[in-house]
Amino acid sequence: MNITILDGGMGQELVSRAGRATALWSVQALLDAPDLVRAVHDDFLAAGADVSTTNTYSVLPDRLEPHGLADRLEELSRSACEIACKARDVHGRGLVAGSLGPLGFSYQPDKAPPAEEAAEIYARLARLHSDYVDMHLLETMSSVDQARGALMGAGVTGKPVWLALSVDDVTGDRLRSGEPLGAIAPLVEEFQPACVMLNCSRPEAITDGLSVLADLTKKFGAYANGFTGISEKFDHIGATVDLLESRADLDPAAYADHADTWAAMGASVLGGCCEVGPAHIAEIARRLKTSR
Repeated sequence: MNITILDGGMGQELVSRAGRATALWSVQALLDAPDLVRAVHDDFLAAGADVSTTNTYSVLPDRLEPHGLADRLEELSRSACEIACKARDVHGRGLVAGSLGPLGFSYQPDKAPPAEEAAEIYARLARLHSDYVDMHLLETMSSVDQARGALMGAGVTGKPVWLALSVDDVTGDRLRSGEPLGAIAPLVEEFQPACVMLNCSRPEAITDGLSVLADLTKKFGAYANGFTGISEKFDHIGATVDLLESRADLDPAAYADHADTWAAMGASVLGGCCEVGPAHIAEIARRLKTSR
């Protein structure tokens, strides 16, 4: 099987290297330390990643407005895309995926605008990214309606769209909204995303969910987070990631064991999300690029 290796968790890697968490999360580095963003891209590519994901997960209108940065949306979007492209160009290979994160807040699909409203926002962002990226990556979509809005919007550019869904950390066959994961099937049929993945949930839950996903699409993948769980306090724009605790039992070897399982289930796109760093990606690449 031909395995595509994604990079890991840009936002948490930036927080770790900067030594502080702010309400702007990964956007803070675009403002204060763009060289740090470039360094993270470089390290993931050196580790064996085939895809550089732009640092645009939180470059969203509803994330920027509370900080008086709404007028810098285009500037920050283009800056993040340019940094990813330069890293790819220097490395000499790989794809650039334009990250589009969830409106409303991560893991809180009830706070997202209705699909039709969200689609207009995502269409604007996708058009900004399209000058730079090879595909649009819709990340941490946690309900059917949230995924629909993102798919509607990202489809305007004609570029491939990869959809990544976040599932319940205990019951991996359900979205974080509580809807069955299988309820996403009509969207997959309607919009035909080039790849459907599960992301930013515990790896054990993702393993449960992949058995459902495998019945819905030919090309699928996974990239889990390394959190112990999602705190109930981490539920609104402005909440800082220091509310979340990283696992102590998910070193590169342990994480790569999960990736091995996903590959055995038929997943062909594998990587990491929050708390998964270059060392984890290097171990996945070492195992999967040499054995398949």
